Amino acid sequence: MAEEQRLPEVRAVEAGQVLRLCRCGQCACLPDAAASCADSLEVTVGRERHLLLCRCGLSMKLPFCDGSHAPAKPSLKERWRRFSGK
Repeated sequence: MAEEQRLPEVRAVEAGQVLRLCRCGQCACLPDAAASCADSLEVTVGRERHLLLCRCGLSMKLPFCDGSHAPAKPSLKERWRRFSGK
């Protein structure tokens, strides 16, 4: 793999835990916000759960992962061409 793919982080959180998460996508410590991050989101967790957090910075729903890190799927035409050889 020539380019390192940054997969999302699955983080187990507990009720009452406070998270400071980056929404700008520029922090080096994604998904956590740096102290200087102007666009951070402070979340107080309401119940125990698992969060899927973006680490690549490409998500449109930062700080949460929306799958933007994944390569685009081939179109039906491209898949058919590969199958038929035409």
